[in-house]
Amino acid sequence: MDKIIAGVEKFSGWLWGVPLIALLTITGIFMTVKLGFFQFKYPLYIFQQTLGSVFKKPKGEGTVTPLQALTSALSSTIGAANIVGVPAAIMFGGPGAVFWMWVIAVISMAVNFAESVLAVHYREKNEEGEFVGGPMYYMKKGLNMKWLGVWFSFALMIELIPSIMVQGNSVAATVSQTFKIDGIYTGMIIAAITGLVVFGGIKRIGRITEILVPFMALLYVGGAVVIVILNINQVPAVISLIFSYAFQPMSAVGGFAGVAVAETVRWGFARGLYSNEAGLGTTPIAHAAAQTDHPVRQGFWAIIGIVIDTLVVCSATAFVVLSTGVWKQEGALADPAALTTIAFRESFGAFGSFLVTISLIFFVLSTIIVVVFYGSKQAEFLFNLKAAQAVKVVYLAAIVLGSVGAAKTIWSFLDLALAAILLPNIIAVLLLSSKVKELKDEFFESEKYYLKDIKEKKIS
Repeated sequence: MDKIIAGVEKFSGWLWGVPLIALLTITGIFMTVKLGFFQFKYPLYIFQQTLGSVFKKPKGEGTVTPLQALTSALSSTIGAANIVGVPAAIMFGGPGAVFWMWVIAVISMAVNFAESVLAVHYREKNEEGEFVGGPMYYMKKGLNMKWLGVWFSFALMIELIPSIMVQGNSVAATVSQTFKIDGIYTGMIIAAITGLVVFGGIKRIGRITEILVPFMALLYVGGAVVIVILNINQVPAVISLIFSYAFQPMSAVGGFAGVAVAETVRWGFARGLYSNEAGLGTTPIAHAAAQTDHPVRQGFWAIIGIVIDTLVVCSATAFVVLSTGVWKQEGALADPAALTTIAFRESFGAFGSFLVTISLIFFVLSTIIVVVFYGSKQAEFLFNLKAAQAVKVVYLAAIVLGSVGAAKTIWSFLDLALAAILLPNIIAVLLLSSKVKELKDEFFESEKYYLKDIKEKKIS
C-alpha cells in the first residue's frame, strides 16, 4: 500500500507540475486572444458593472443576487492556501513568483469568465424553482455530451469527500494548536454550523457568504495592510525583489535556498491557478444561480473574483511575508506554511497569531459550506433532489472524520481526483469557446447591454 501511495504522489506531483500548469496557461492565453483581450480593454467598465453596482437592483432573473453568487464562489477559492500557500511559493520560487502569480491571474480571468458565461447561458430551473448550472449542464446542453457531464459530476462529487476531510483536519489542527480544543469537538461544531447553512439551499448560503466573505477578507487584509504600513520603508525593496527576480535567478539568502527562473515561473503560475480555481469548473456552479439579464454580465463578476482572491488576498500575504523579512529567517524553508503566522505574531504579538487563526477558521468554514453545496448539485444532476440531501449528510460526516485525522491515506489521491475534474471542463470550455465569443460580442455590440450602459452613463 505504501508503494502505491508513493507512486500516486509521485505521478500527481508530476501531473500538477508542468503538464497541467501548461494546459491551463495555454487555455488562458487562447481564451484571452479569442475574446479580444477584453479584460485589458474594459477594466473600468467591468468594475462599474460589478462592485460599482452593488447598491443597484440587479437586472434579469435568478435565484441569488450577483454579489451573493460572487461571495459564494469566493468562499470556495479564498481558503487556507491564501495564507499558507503563498509563503510556500515564495520559499520555493523566490519573490519573483509573486509577479508570475499576478500574470497568470490576469490571463486566467478569460477562463473563469468563459466558464461562468457558459454556466449562466446553459442553466436550468430545478424542481424547487432554483436556477442550477455549471460544467455538467454546458457539457450536456452545449456539447450534447451528457457522458462528459456525468464524468465531471461524478468525479467532483467523489473528490469532495477527501477534500472536505482535509479542510476539516486543517481547521481542527488550527483550533487545537491555538485554543487546545480536541479535534472531534471542533469537527462536530463545524459540521453543525455547515448543516444549518447548506440545508437552507443557495439562498441561505448566499445570505451567509454575503456577510461572511467581506468580513473575513477585510479582517485578514486589514491586518496585512497594517503590517505593510509598519514596514513601509521596506515596500520599495519588496517591489524591486518581485519584479527583478521574476526574470533572473536568485541566490541563497538567510533561510532562502536560492532558485532558478524556471522554478520561479512554475511556483508563481501554480499558486495563482490553485488559488483562484480558474478552469476547475467549481465557481461557475455558484455564478449559475445569479440574477442577471445576460450571461456576460455575470462573467464580469467571475473576473472580480480573481481580482479579490489572487490580486488582493494572495498579494496581501506576499507583502506581509516579504516586508517583514520572515522569509529570510533561518529555518524558514523547513516550515513555509508558518511564515504568515510568524509575521503577524512579530508585528502584533499574541494577537497576531490569534488573528491568523481566526482568519483561517473563517476561510476554511466558508470553503466547506460552499463545496458541500457544489457536491450536492452534482448529486442533483446525476440523480435527484433527494440524493442531493443525502450527499450533504455524507459530507457533514466527512468533516467530523477529517477533524480526527481519519482516512489520511486517501488524501494522496486528492490531486488525481482534481485532475479528473479539470480535464473534462477544459475540454468543454475550449470546444465551446466560439459560443463564449458569440455571447461576448452580442453583449458588447447590442443596444440592449453595453451600448445602452455607456449611453446611460453619459446622460447621468
